[in-house]
Amino acid sequence: MNKRPLFVIIIIMMIIIAPGCSDRLDLEDSTNNLSLGLDLDNENNLLVYLNNPSFDRDIKKTTLDTVVKSHTVRQARGEEDQFVPGVITGRKVQVLLIGRRILENEDWFPLFDVYFRDMKNPLTPRVIAFDGAISDIIFLNPKDQPMLPLLLRGMVDTKSTRSETAKTTLQKLHWQMSEKGVTPYLSEIQLDNTKHIRLVGTTLLNHKGKYMTSLSTEETILLQILNKNAKKPVSFTLPIPGQEKSGPIHTDHLSLSVQGIKTKIKTSYHQNKFQFDIIISMPATITELLFPYDVQRNRKELEKIISEHMQKQFSNLIKKIQMNQIDPIGLGLYARAHEYRQYKKVEDHWGESLSEADIHLAVKIKITGMGPMK
Repeated sequence: MNKRPLFVIIIIMMIIIAPGCSDRLDLEDSTNNLSLGLDLDNENNLLVYLNNPSFDRDIKKTTLDTVVKSHTVRQARGEEDQFVPGVITGRKVQVLLIGRRILENEDWFPLFDVYFRDMKNPLTPRVIAFDGAISDIIFLNPKDQPMLPLLLRGMVDTKSTRSETAKTTLQKLHWQMSEKGVTPYLSEIQLDNTKHIRLVGTTLLNHKGKYMTSLSTEETILLQILNKNAKKPVSFTLPIPGQEKSGPIHTDHLSLSVQGIKTKIKTSYHQNKFQFDIIISMPATITELLFPYDVQRNRKELEKIISEHMQKQFSNLIKKIQMNQIDPIGLGLYARAHEYRQYKKVEDHWGESLSEADIHLAVKIKITGMGPMK
């Protein structure tokens, strides 16, 4: 039997496999960065923060936090190596924090080029905007909370399933920055007066990544309904006009659980303007009723009241979006699909064109349940 072909195959396999092991790094020699923060100091120098877990039993602090001034993220990693026991790797990054100072400038997104160019870097980190100095949160290290990267990732993942914030990964952000028919949006966190981390809603950016405005958690739910991302039940609590408030207790409120939402968007172009007709159908179950009301007898009247209230909330959000000349809803995608020729004329300044568009909105609430009755 001729063994030469088998020998050649083995040699070829070794040649293929060998390069994959050339940059092998033993676990004990590495420092796994779990979160990265970007900010600017008072002189507009780039600050790069790293949050690395520490597993030494003799050390009470669970993380090793470092910061350097640098020109790029890749350069910063080399400089951070001077302060840690192992070689810093970015393969386990969970969250990317961006300070408000960075977001108030345009064209910061190329700082993340190393993540798209180096295949060893993940594209799944959650990108989070922080309303404050990154140092305030990186060096916080609260004893009564989980490790910062795990806490933030958990907050974003769970709250986004309830449409209270936006789950924007680095890969999704890349699409938002390159897609002309939509503008980027990120989860937003703050520190409250007691130095606890709060997820407060969503940060809205323009086409170049510059901060424009923020949405509360309630406004974020409305946005997720408009862009058809509200897949699971969402909750609303609202006041009902005409109901009396009893002392400090808000006895004029009711709460709804809404599921099976249908959002229809019709696009057209008339009189040199884009026109969008949005119809939102919202089946709702009453989950809380703080005032006496005969829902069975007055169902239609209550549905009308709630529909008018919700329509006003949606209209206020759309006005806010148009005023800032941004498009987190992605109406530009509908314009391109249905009015391609007209859209191509304005795609490079779509936000400005959308601010002049006619957007008509109709909200239809249907009460499908009232809960157990006495």
